[in-house]
Amino acid sequence: MTASPIRNVLSIAGSDPSGGAGIQADLKAFSARGCYGMAVITALTAQNTQGVSAVMPLDPAFVAEQIRTIFADVHVDAVKIGMIANAGIARAVAHVLKPYRGIPVVLDPVMIAKGGASLLDPEAVEVLRTELLPLATLLTPNLPEAAALLGDPEACDRRIMESQAVRLTSLGSQGVLVKGGHLAGGESPDVLVAEGQVTWFEADRIATRNTHGTGCSLSSALAAELAKGGDAPEAVRVAKAWLADAVRHSGALTVGSGHGPVHHFHALWPATAQN
Repeated sequence: MTASPIRNVLSIAGSDPSGGAGIQADLKAFSARGCYGMAVITALTAQNTQGVSAVMPLDPAFVAEQIRTIFADVHVDAVKIGMIANAGIARAVAHVLKPYRGIPVVLDPVMIAKGGASLLDPEAVEVLRTELLPLATLLTPNLPEAAALLGDPEACDRRIMESQAVRLTSLGSQGVLVKGGHLAGGESPDVLVAEGQVTWFEADRIATRNTHGTGCSLSSALAAELAKGGDAPEAVRVAKAWLADAVRHSGALTVGSGHGPVHHFHALWPATAQN
């Protein structure tokens, strides 16, 4: 029996020097899900587990050149797009990726950091909506991001969540996963709209502060599963189960005094190294 090839997955996102989110989390998630990870940096940030203090976007032409260089040499099986910072970078990324429409693209519309800092220039929202969304296989907004993309108030219940997910598909993405982590209560449900079907994924809320980079990690795990050939519902099921365990095991890490990172390698590191 011939082994399945290891898939190559590219992250286009910002850098988090504390390692919990951004390209650092993306590369960990790709590796944890059995894929080879690559990264194109869109912006540098100064941040830690307590928040973001500064953002330095890179030149859009340089971001585009990073992407071109990867595609000129490496077979890319899936792309994850995270923080794009401004309209110029959004346009550059969209322009370079348009010739590769057959490759799965997971778009995580990173707009607001865990601590509340803005990570997306307001002028870039329209470019993201009109140029990047039509390239996406799967869009993964949380409730504030879904509301911002639609110009709506934030959803406060499942009915509005589902309605917003359906409406977001009209912007061009093949599928939309609206994440319900901001809902009140002990549950954290997500809703997927893909191929005309609505699928709910139920989950209990895990009592922990270690949620830094959960959105980045989930979207990267989704890209890895799509790279392996899974369809959207199966990719969501597998990625969410992996992330839930990564959150549950996050207490094994001692990183910072704010919102700590999840444990991407909980299933791979020896138990003695986690105590």
